[in-house]
Amino acid sequence: MVSEISPTYEVPLRIQFRFATRADLPLLEWYGQYTHFRNVYQRTFQEQSLGGRWMLVADLNGFPVGQLFVVPELSYYPDTGYFYSFRIMDHLQGLGIGTRLLNYAESLLWAEGIRGVIISAVKTNRRARELYERLGYHIMREDEGRWQYTNHLGQTVEVHEPCWILEKHLQ
Repeated sequence: MVSEISPTYEVPLRIQFRFATRADLPLLEWYGQYTHFRNVYQRTFQEQSLGGRWMLVADLNGFPVGQLFVVPELSYYPDTGYFYSFRIMDHLQGLGIGTRLLNYAESLLWAEGIRGVIISAVKTNRRARELYERLGYHIMREDEGRWQYTNHLGQTVEVHEPCWILEKHLQ
């Protein structure tokens, strides 16, 4: 008789945090899940090349399984950076990758003399808000969350995601 219990074993994951390269851009679409952000990725990479933004990735064997984009310093909030487009592949969430990616980004800001950071959490994303609060972020205010982007088909997409704006003072 064949046993109904399947053997299992743990696989250690080696994740490297680094700046995105041009070769990462199509991989950030995550097999079609984020193809609609293709133009956003390309524009952000160009801005990274000019020094205006950072595209950080969590790399697993040459594939970006997580991402965090950074505006190193906001003109309207001196000495403060802004994190956005933060995501970890669904099946790898809960393993500490997101926490470590945020910590890495914070350390890069600190090295640049930036002492504060702002991030938003869509109000319906309870897990994101809980993560940020666990890492020392505090709600600053609410935001209507209206923004737009041009998708891979050249269409303008209007987004409405009411969100919390959270801040953290880096130490």
